[in-house]
Amino acid sequence: MGTVEETLKCPVCQDFFTDPVTLQCGDDFCLTCIQAVWETDGLNEGPTFCPECQIFLPSDLTLEINSSLQTKVKDFTTNRLSTAPLQATSPSREPKSPSTIHCDHCIETPSVAVSTCLTCDASLCQAHTLLHKQRSVLREHTVVEVTGDPLSLKCREHRDELKLFCMEERVPVCCLCVLVGVHKNHKASQLHEACAHFKGMLETTMNQLLKRRSEAELAIKDVESLYTQTVKSAADFRERISDKYNRIRVVLDGDERLMMQIIHAEETHMTEWLDAQRGILEAQMKEIDSLRASSKLLLHDTNDLRFLQQITAQNLCDPLDLVPIQMVDRDLCDPEKLRTVEKLVDDLSVALSQHFPRMWSYLSSPALDSKTAHPKLEIAPDGKQVHWRRLPALEALSLQPYDSQYSVLAQESFASGQHYWEIIVQEKPYWLIGVTTGPVKKDGPSQSSSSLRVNNTSWCIYHEDGQYLVLHDTLEKQLAVRKRVRKLGILTNFQKGELSFYDADAMTLLHTFCVQCTEPLYPMLNPCIDVNGLNRQPLTLFRIEDPWEWHVNTDGYKE
Repeated sequence: MGTVEETLKCPVCQDFFTDPVTLQCGDDFCLTCIQAVWETDGLNEGPTFCPECQIFLPSDLTLEINSSLQTKVKDFTTNRLSTAPLQATSPSREPKSPSTIHCDHCIETPSVAVSTCLTCDASLCQAHTLLHKQRSVLREHTVVEVTGDPLSLKCREHRDELKLFCMEERVPVCCLCVLVGVHKNHKASQLHEACAHFKGMLETTMNQLLKRRSEAELAIKDVESLYTQTVKSAADFRERISDKYNRIRVVLDGDERLMMQIIHAEETHMTEWLDAQRGILEAQMKEIDSLRASSKLLLHDTNDLRFLQQITAQNLCDPLDLVPIQMVDRDLCDPEKLRTVEKLVDDLSVALSQHFPRMWSYLSSPALDSKTAHPKLEIAPDGKQVHWRRLPALEALSLQPYDSQYSVLAQESFASGQHYWEIIVQEKPYWLIGVTTGPVKKDGPSQSSSSLRVNNTSWCIYHEDGQYLVLHDTLEKQLAVRKRVRKLGILTNFQKGELSFYDADAMTLLHTFCVQCTEPLYPMLNPCIDVNGLNRQPLTLFRIEDPWEWHVNTDGYKE
């Protein structure tokens, strides 16, 4: 059945014959189809050749309807309808949808258009498309896939074909736009050249994305390795230290509890930080995958104009300004504080009385007061973390990273005794941390003035890319710090009138101020401004669960 059906279809329109004619070479065509190919109405002379076998025919050829073939077609279609009563029409004669575009040259019998000639502004059926390709005078015409809106593929100003691409403004243009229009004197390329250029650029971008994704995968593996190592190290230290404390359990129950909490807090903060790093890297991988997927779809687009329109719409004409994949600094996960705990326990076993009370015995974790925070700062809901709000690049560039007014105070102040707290800074390139006497309220409706700036009522330490300065009033002194501080400790001793800054992991003294002040002191944190995401990391107050009250436990020890 399939073979018989094919013999009853016109090779031009691929549909059943309508008014079939047989040429001298033996090939059959619809009358309108062969007339369209020859561009004749049946009365005038046309090209005397067969579209199928390309045999030349007499110029005075007369086309006559092949009634026998017409009868076969009629009988075949009638039998087909009778054997398929549920089918309203044959597949080839289905009613056309409202969106169907018809050939502009087929008047008597409308044919479905398969292409559009932008030069003629006409939709063409398969026969007339073949004619455009065969006639020499029409070969220079631009024939594209059929479209119901050919003007969308032309210049809206000059109604000319978009044959060029402006490399400066990244839009398709016509020749007149470049010669006399708004794109005059602009660098322009032909569509295929521009397409090749941007496809090459897109391939380079995809290679870069693939490389960045590999770097992100390595960084995530490193984070996972560090995470496991951190947990394992904490477990190892916890086991060894617990064993040491078992030998001095009678007098050191309270101290052991403190050290266990230090280890737990260290583990918690480090794993939270590593989780955050992994989240950042996974977000970068997701963004890279999204860009690669969209780029891959564009690379498979064979329509140059559509490709250029899409790549322009998606802002992929320029190389991507990708943020480098930053590998996690393994030194930041070094369990130095845990080694310090173990060393303190060893020292304590040798000379117990010389090491009480510990500085960590005075450890507190004050909450930040959002009411005192500069508007450009953001405080975490638990009051233990502060970071710089994201700002537009131009606004951020106008700020100074060391300006001390961008600060926040703690809710709690200290006026007597000894107090110690720690601030996690990790790899932040800029930060300012210290104490101050707090805001100075004035009488009247305006009470906004404060002493948050570096002055004679504040004592601070400032870090800038590995350099450390202590600041007080007009004093600026650079400190000789060999190893980068990732956690800063502050100890106030009102009895001695001292304020000391420590590397909180190694318990190494950085600097001590002599503070003769009768007013309460407030912890002060300044994360400094963030430009382009280089200083977005927060300042975090180190905290432990259920802090140990030293004055209570020392009474029991002395007994």
